[in-house]
Amino acid sequence: MPEKGSLYIIPNTIGNDQIDFSIPLEVKQIINRLDYFIAENEKKARNLIKLVTPNKLQNQISISVLNKHTLDIESNTFLDICLTGNSIGLISDAGCPAIADPGSSIISRAHNLNIKVRPLVGASSIFLALMSSGMNGQNFSFNGYLPIKKRERRKKIKLLEKKILIDNQSQIFMETPYRNNSLFYDLINSLSGSIKLCLATDLTLISENIKTKTIDEWKKIKSVDLNKRPTIFIIDSY
Repeated sequence: MPEKGSLYIIPNTIGNDQIDFSIPLEVKQIINRLDYFIAENEKKARNLIKLVTPNKLQNQISISVLNKHTLDIESNTFLDICLTGNSIGLISDAGCPAIADPGSSIISRAHNLNIKVRPLVGASSIFLALMSSGMNGQNFSFNGYLPIKKRERRKKIKLLEKKILIDNQSQIFMETPYRNNSLFYDLINSLSGSIKLCLATDLTLISENIKTKTIDEWKKIKSVDLNKRPTIFIIDSY
């Protein structure tokens, strides 16, 4: 029986096609070696592969799609290729797989099958935001997306504020970019004036903008526009 292949966890860029900025050489070399991949979006995965290895023939690349429409009976076969001795790469649409991104079920299955999991270095908007926020990086929580309905969202915001004050814990979350402005105004109208809010917008892009201010300071700024701009939100009292 052949030695099992590995599952490589492959980060993507964060909206930036300048791959030398965020994709290390080792990651490029591994992508070049692989012919089998798992991705949430086939087109985005092929774009990354083409950027990294422009001479690689696309018709030699096999990509299994893993998203909310994928049935378990399908995804349970995705790692079969590793059992025959071939390695496979799990590619994120942006940033790191399985962090605010699909893929954890495949990684869990790899562990169950005793397939070696090999995470690769790359950019994560969540950690880049925390690194540059000036907030508590010793104790923090990522909360994903807050509720869409305004009343539920404001209630959640107040609960997160309590966690900050009781546990001394930074609270990190994100939003669908076209709803960023709505979330921002709910934050400044719900939180106490002394709470700090970091907006980390367009990370790794030329238009990157990272600002941390108190809620009272944000209220004095009239030109905040986050519409359709990927943003990580962090609140803390640190």
